[in-house]
Amino acid sequence: MIRLEGVSKRFPGAERAAVETLDLAVAEGSVCALIGPSGCGKSTTLRMVNRLVEPDSGRVLVAGEDVTRGDPVALRRRIGYVLQGVGLFPHRSVADNVGTVPGLLGWKRARIAARVDAMLDLVGLDPAAYRARRPHELSGGQRQRVGVARARAADPPVLLMDEPFGAVDPVARDRLQAEIGAILRNLGKTVLIVTHDIDEAMRMGDRVVLMREGRIVQADTPARILAHPADAYVAGFVGQDRALRRLALIPAGTLAVPGARPEAPAIRPEASLREALALLLATGSDHLALTGEGPPAHLSLAAIRAEAARAVD
Repeated sequence: MIRLEGVSKRFPGAERAAVETLDLAVAEGSVCALIGPSGCGKSTTLRMVNRLVEPDSGRVLVAGEDVTRGDPVALRRRIGYVLQGVGLFPHRSVADNVGTVPGLLGWKRARIAARVDAMLDLVGLDPAAYRARRPHELSGGQRQRVGVARARAADPPVLLMDEPFGAVDPVARDRLQAEIGAILRNLGKTVLIVTHDIDEAMRMGDRVVLMREGRIVQADTPARILAHPADAYVAGFVGQDRALRRLALIPAGTLAVPGARPEAPAIRPEASLREALALLLATGSDHLALTGEGPPAHLSLAAIRAEAARAVD
């Protein structure tokens, strides 16, 4: 769905290219996270997709079409864009903000109103309670949800997210990453997200692309990057606690075994192994009982330790 072929960009006066001969493919319906240190070229890469930055050379393709050959305004109306700080219009209501692109596309009022309500409901905001509010009446997390709703309102096939949760407090950020990530996967849209947060990249991305000085250092699934860093730079970037990060990607139910443990603390099967480990350590228990509608099952501390060891073999 998104393909960059030999793309380069050097800004005037810069000592080196921001992006240099970069090849990148984002499969349709997948979430790809670009990560790396400041100045590595990740935001420049993302902004070349919707032509907020024009490439010097190479091709940027969306759904097989070269984006540089069409009208950039029309292109941006077909690509959702969520950025840090959200960028909501401060004097417009939540409903007006969410309905911006459908309005520009000439949708009828009734259709826009229905779409606004559907999008607010999708991101967990009650339309009756929020559609008339102004941005200053919302929390940071609520504004970010509205930003996602606005980006999704015209049902674009592609969504770009540039440091989308950077301005949200850590507690709200963790919840938003999990909830918005689940929403995007359920919708099956093609998403390119830029982040400096390694946990965010690993949690949200089906594929993670680590960049350095305008080039790709490693591109793979989160689990494989954490288990097999390509070099010392990647290993240092993902951190010495990469085993714990890998546990955050694995549902507790995957290591569960049959059998009831009624005396053990309970945990949901969809909770991560990292959450399970934290609960085990906090309670001093060796086992957790899995809740749910299926047959009784439990998870052991020994199984989690074995999985963590495999992450760094």
